[in-house]
Amino acid sequence: MHFTDVLLIIVSCLLITIIVLQQSKEDATQAFTGEKSELFANKKERGAELWINRITAVLSIIFFVLALIIAFFIHT
Repeated sequence: MHFTDVLLIIVSCLLITIIVLQQSKEDATQAFTGEKSELFANKKERGAELWINRITAVLSIIFFVLALIIAFFIHT
């Protein structure tokens, strides 16, 4: 197991954890009943929600880059 594999596992666990911490932006019942969605309402993120979204974006990019590196450049 290479260092990049371990790093990918750590980033994956962090990404799962940070996604679980995010608040739902929509009520699940609206998805099944067809009610009007407020998904694209102009609500500005602030405080912890803003930081959680930024961390999620950064971890997602790191995960993607690590996966590409492992797939194309690491030979076992």
